[in-house]
Amino acid sequence: MSSSTRFILKLSCPDRPGIVHAVTGFLLAQGGNILTSAQHGDGDHQRFFMRIEFESAAALDLESVRHAFSPLAAQMQMDWTLVASAAKTRVLLLVSKLGHCLNDLLFRVQTGHLPIEIPAIVSNHREFYQLAASHNIPFHHFPLLGATPEQKAAQERRIREVIEENRIDLVVLARYMQILSGEMCEYLSGRAINIHHSFLPSFKGARPYHQAHERGVKLIGATAHYVTSDLDEGPIIEQEVARIDHSMTPEQLVAIGRDTECVTLARAIQWHAEHRVLMNGRRTVVFR
Repeated sequence: MSSSTRFILKLSCPDRPGIVHAVTGFLLAQGGNILTSAQHGDGDHQRFFMRIEFESAAALDLESVRHAFSPLAAQMQMDWTLVASAAKTRVLLLVSKLGHCLNDLLFRVQTGHLPIEIPAIVSNHREFYQLAASHNIPFHHFPLLGATPEQKAAQERRIREVIEENRIDLVVLARYMQILSGEMCEYLSGRAINIHHSFLPSFKGARPYHQAHERGVKLIGATAHYVTSDLDEGPIIEQEVARIDHSMTPEQLVAIGRDTECVTLARAIQWHAEHRVLMNGRRTVVFR
């Protein structure tokens, strides 16, 4: 189809016979041609998950298709989204003093390897304002050093203003070393991703790689997950590991760990931006 419009339909619902037939029949009636389709039935929770990318030469209007699909979605009790494939996810990056994930994401976007837009960067420190400027991205410095609870709440309100003013779809904590309030976590439910090393809960606090080195750990890794009020325990999107050995110094472990964090976070963001991640209670379904 030379002048087609592409869409992505993502859904989950209680499992029952006929879901695929009903959805594909609807798309056929809309003049849709299915390009890719993935589905998963969770027997533990009797829930069905599906992602379909389709195109149509009929120049379908997104809102019209959403309106037409709503009765079927209501009938089958679906949680669903329908988006245009070409629409890029708008991402706000939050960062503190560690810039490896920030720099990696900016490079991936600049080189066209990560299909997102970054309208703004927020930090509680000034370190990376020049890096943001080199990519022509507005940098917002909202300091928190020694902040009272009232000042922290005010800072989060400023972040929310940035989110709303820039029509942000996803917030990424790119090594943002601040704990979000319960209210902020609820506000960002399902649309905020965090990255951290995978030593938790064994090696908490400062210098986790040095702690791991002292214990002779053989594997190090990183976890990217959705943000919830349960600190570092949100639904996991992606994890990666790297094997290490006795000959490596703590500094080498830190370097390997940072590379692992970058790769893990980039994958999680890409899969979210491509609408490949579906929530399944405390875990996720990821159609890679």
